[in-house]
Amino acid sequence: MSDAWRILDANFNRAREAARVIEEYARFSLNDPTLAEACKALRHELGRAVAALDPSSLTRSRDILGDVGREVTAEGEYERAAVSDVAAAAACRLSEALRSLEEYGKLVDTGFARRMESLRYGAYDLQRRLEITAEARRRFQSVRLYVIVTEALCRGPWADVAEAALRGGADCLQLREKGLTDRDLLDRARRLVELCRRCGATCIINDRPDIAVIAGADGVHLGQDDVPVRDVRRTIPPRMLIGVSTHTIEQATAAIADAPDYVAVGPMFDSATKPQPHVAGAETLAAVRRLTGLPLVAIGGIGADRAAEVLAAGADVLCVCSAVISQTDPEAATRRLKAVAQR
Repeated sequence: MSDAWRILDANFNRAREAARVIEEYARFSLNDPTLAEACKALRHELGRAVAALDPSSLTRSRDILGDVGREVTAEGEYERAAVSDVAAAAACRLSEALRSLEEYGKLVDTGFARRMESLRYGAYDLQRRLEITAEARRRFQSVRLYVIVTEALCRGPWADVAEAALRGGADCLQLREKGLTDRDLLDRARRLVELCRRCGATCIINDRPDIAVIAGADGVHLGQDDVPVRDVRRTIPPRMLIGVSTHTIEQATAAIADAPDYVAVGPMFDSATKPQPHVAGAETLAAVRRLTGLPLVAIGGIGADRAAEVLAAGADVLCVCSAVISQTDPEAATRRLKAVAQR
């Protein structure tokens, strides 16, 4: 049994250290309070579970000088190219250590083993959220201005307006059409994807993961009444982005837990495009910024005159509709907004 305690001690230390490494990454690199707190909670739960055993048996079993694996190193063990590589290695080490704690824990306490199993699955989910957040920040780092295209609000043919927005510097276009047949929506989505691809812009389809996949879009945007992010993840290719609209702190908190690629917060101001009974405002955006390092998209009633206000509140991206597509010169309107978004 002393061998089991020795293995448990080694893997407890390994798991605790790995969890701390991940926590530092979430806190100082991703600047994500929610993920940092999740790492801390896992680390503390691990400590409580081990404390419920016999801690003295762990320390008494420790034999550092007699550890035959102490000097064994794997190729590339000391090679890391970025902080994300450090965190990824720690996440793998954490899940491996928890598995060992679970298996060898069965020899001393079945309740402890079950707690380790639960923590292991929690570690898997934490790793998923860390990777999604890091990848979303990378993929969305070049997006500053996001324009929603809805034909009914365009001052000219929708495709001409979309092209004008792209010429003006829009980094991302979203197709939002509620009244089209599926066939017409797919045709339009394919055309917008082609336009965006030609200009190196991101193309998002509103509400419809199926249409987004078939059209080859870069992602899908979901509302509060749409299929949840977790379920959509299972139906689309990993390369595709998922954004979600939120209007309150509660909605944003729930969305963050599902790990979308970006969170849209709004409306910032009264919006004629999509009236809401509740105006979230810059205060809500600032509060959500304190919760997550995920890209935040400010939406609703934003014009060039008030764009700086939402950027100061913590927005990474400005999202507009009428401020571009309803203007007589959508290209010029886009340029004005892009100039503000890049400051």
